[in-house]
Amino acid sequence: MFNFLVFEPMHESGMQVLRDAGNVRMASDPKDEDAIIAEVQDIDAIAARAMGGVTRRIVENAPRLKIVGRHGVGVDNIDIEACTEHGVQVVNTPLATVESVAEHTLGLMLDASKRMAFGDAQLRQGNWAVRYDIMGREMRGRVLGIIGFGRIGRRLAEICHKGLGMQILYSDVVAAPELEQELGARKVGMDELLQTAEYVTVHVPLVPATRGLIGEREFGLMQPHALFFNCSRGPVIDEMALYRAMRDGVIAGAGIDVFEQEPTPEDNPLFELENMIVTPHMASTTQEAMVAMSLVAEDLVRYLKGEPVLYPVNKLS
Repeated sequence: MFNFLVFEPMHESGMQVLRDAGNVRMASDPKDEDAIIAEVQDIDAIAARAMGGVTRRIVENAPRLKIVGRHGVGVDNIDIEACTEHGVQVVNTPLATVESVAEHTLGLMLDASKRMAFGDAQLRQGNWAVRYDIMGREMRGRVLGIIGFGRIGRRLAEICHKGLGMQILYSDVVAAPELEQELGARKVGMDELLQTAEYVTVHVPLVPATRGLIGEREFGLMQPHALFFNCSRGPVIDEMALYRAMRDGVIAGAGIDVFEQEPTPEDNPLFELENMIVTPHMASTTQEAMVAMSLVAEDLVRYLKGEPVLYPVNKLS
């Protein structure tokens, strides 16, 4: 029987997989490194979510730890280098959130185009006449620029091109010739994308090279009527630069699901802006995605039983 430590509750589908294979414990406080260290002495596998992280100290103080599973895609809260050095396999669920995040991004794009949330709030305050002040825009035929053309970016491109006839630009280190042919997508440098696209959305992982990727200079390259969206990771953009760009009319609007600090403070200046749509890091929170992410448990069990994992993040020698 194996011992599993689960950082946060996850869907029963995954929990049952772990229970069938061994003993399951819930972390007392995933954000307290010392508390986790005290709890990992006999742990074979960790299932981590967004809260807390698997640090070098935790890895070094977990003598039986063999595998860490990320309930989700981003592994920026797991010390991959430390895991690899100590022979600990890391896995995630790269396919689980593709549809949910792509759809959520589209939802933000639609809302920013039609200002539905703003109209809803005004109507609830009795302001029927706001309908004369809101001027929406149609998305059909407009240029969508996608920074980071991985699974989510590609799915969004497919939805927006086939469903709305949008023109697709993308910026990525890897080309996607099949989608260039299928969707007419065009690979360009990031500066050209920012200068040309009317809708700009970011879908990159948080790594040293992408931290602060979009700041004052990048917003300054965008068109005044452009709309900006981020459903990747908060630190990928400079939040105050976004605030100033919105406040000063450098860009027309934005929608974000992630923040530099989470939970974000209640006095975040972005909340002052009427042309800003915010959601609380919920893009991947759908019934389907929660089940799929919880099934990282299957890879944990596979590895402990000596079987190949489906979604390895690091390569062990």
